[in-house]
Amino acid sequence: MALSKDDVAQIADYARIALTPSELEQMTTYMNEAVDLLEPITHYDLDGVDPTFHPIGDLSNVMGADVVDDSVRALPIGVALKNAPSAHDRYFRVPSILGDSEEDF
Repeated sequence: MALSKDDVAQIADYARIALTPSELEQMTTYMNEAVDLLEPITHYDLDGVDPTFHPIGDLSNVMGADVVDDSVRALPIGVALKNAPSAHDRYFRVPSILGDSEEDF
């Protein structure tokens, strides 16, 4: 089943890609060639094969739990701020994005 120019135009619109008429023509040809490359997959016998939604099957969150570790608190503030471009007391100074700061950074 080939993609029509309208199909490709809708895909481009969904992806927020503006295509000129000649680009639409080229992209339609290109996408149909890409779809044709997948045609051999239709010949596989997939009876009884359950679809998967993740390439690793039942994978769930594999990260460890957040645990407070004394080593995290062992970093002295002076060391933490040592390479900061700007600091004030115990804090990193960053430019204001709201424009309501007393000083420009």
